[in-house]
Amino acid sequence: MLDITAIGEVLIDLTQTGFNENGIPLFAANPGGAPANVAVAAARLGAKTAFAGKVGRDGFGTYLRQVLSDNGVDVSRLRSGKEPTTMAIVSVDASGERDFQFVRGSDCTITPEEVDEKLVERSKVLHFGSVSLTRGTARNATIFAARSARQAGVLVSYDPNYRAALWSSEREAQEWMCIPLPLVDVLKISEEELPLLTGTRDLDEGTRLLEARGIRLILVTLGSEGVFCRWQGDSWSQPGEKVRVADTNGAGDTFFGAVLSRLCQREGKKPLEDLSAGELQEILTFANRAASITCSRSGAIPAMPTLEEMKQ
Repeated sequence: MLDITAIGEVLIDLTQTGFNENGIPLFAANPGGAPANVAVAAARLGAKTAFAGKVGRDGFGTYLRQVLSDNGVDVSRLRSGKEPTTMAIVSVDASGERDFQFVRGSDCTITPEEVDEKLVERSKVLHFGSVSLTRGTARNATIFAARSARQAGVLVSYDPNYRAALWSSEREAQEWMCIPLPLVDVLKISEEELPLLTGTRDLDEGTRLLEARGIRLILVTLGSEGVFCRWQGDSWSQPGEKVRVADTNGAGDTFFGAVLSRLCQREGKKPLEDLSAGELQEILTFANRAASITCSRSGAIPAMPTLEEMKQ
């Protein structure tokens, strides 16, 4: 039995690291992709994870496969296609905030036929994000995986991470980002993304509307302020940990990976079974701390903490 199977994009984050003596930006080729990040973050924190997606038959694809494997993620369902490995070009400003531009490739081409239903069915959680809903056959593959998980009684988690550059319009993004919601049990969304799915910026009202759609656990990330949570009709804010920021890339994925890993490792229970507010608050405190460690270092996957670091 696996704890978490993540489906979606794994890619190269060409992340700005500074400038050379001539003022030319310098970039590092970091491994990334939100669902892959979540799989790695959870694996580093003790969960058994797998990743289903597609890379190119190129050096970057080989590198990404090795990175996932080295971090304890099962890559037996990571496909290789004729299109090149996808890249995200991440520019970072002085405060650590990011600007994304994408060069899409193989991640868009995974098909429903390439989704292993048995892998999904033997997982406690299926996790995905909205980037794989932006184009290509990956749309169908992602929805197919979520439906398969739902039918098998597998917990479905979703991160509707909005990247404006990947959509033809905000209306298209809203439509596709909302399509999977009836299948979702756990939702992680940023404060900026909340209006796209609910039409309101009010945290309490927005999460109430999402809960009314059948989503059981809703987490709204608030950057350095922590997270707003709605669970079983109650809502509260869980403060974050202050840290000197080096790079916010991967912080939200670390947070969500930490939450899912802790939910999956509840002894003798399913992820949300008999989950008390007190236990959930402890999980969120743990996840906020994990995210703060990631923020204090550069890159996404390379910056994620291990379970040993969290115990220190």
